[in-house]
Amino acid sequence: MTIPLAKRLPSATATEVSGSCCPRDPAAIYRLSFARARAETALDHLPPPLRPVVLRMVHACGLPEIARDIAWKGDPATAAGRALHAGATILCDTRMTEAGIVKERLPASARTLCTLSDPRVPDLAARLGTTRSAAAVERWRPWLDGAVVVIGNAPTALFHLLERLADWRLRPAAIFAFPVGFVGAAESKRALAETAGAPPFMTLHGRFGGSALAAAAVNALLLAEEP
Repeated sequence: MTIPLAKRLPSATATEVSGSCCPRDPAAIYRLSFARARAETALDHLPPPLRPVVLRMVHACGLPEIARDIAWKGDPATAAGRALHAGATILCDTRMTEAGIVKERLPASARTLCTLSDPRVPDLAARLGTTRSAAAVERWRPWLDGAVVVIGNAPTALFHLLERLADWRLRPAAIFAFPVGFVGAAESKRALAETAGAPPFMTLHGRFGGSALAAAAVNALLLAEEP
């Protein structure tokens, strides 16, 4: 038996399900969506520079509760913003993370870079005995000093970065780390939080994360207008 849609959505009226009460103007939808996200998200425990970042992340995933699991060191939002205006490279772990960044709002001299498709990466991964995502971090070295690192998928990329930061004298301006999954995601973010001498960072404890959250965090730095 097919259950009518309105009965499958008990919180919605038939009128709401039909969509007749939903705004159709894109700007109105945008404003209403952010207004609801702001009303439902507890942000007071966060430092002011991180509040618009977390709000955009909440808007990207629809889960206000992620705000309570945000962890940070220093002032990653301000550090990243200054680095980008100085022409820093945004180093991304995957193309999905890179694709979500609003590139037309980047300062003129800044750019995004994902080295995962570098043809040398597969052989490098085999030699290192690791994943391609981790091996791709090796190709970041020429741009890593003063860069903005954005990890939205691969825990192994974050683990490898932490290992290399222990060996290299290079330091990114800020790290935004949101690897996702059931294997290594929570552990890699905990390792970041426990790393002595880590640059300013922002992360989300637990298994939740993803490229949409990582890109939203960066976009909050690029989109100056209040959502």
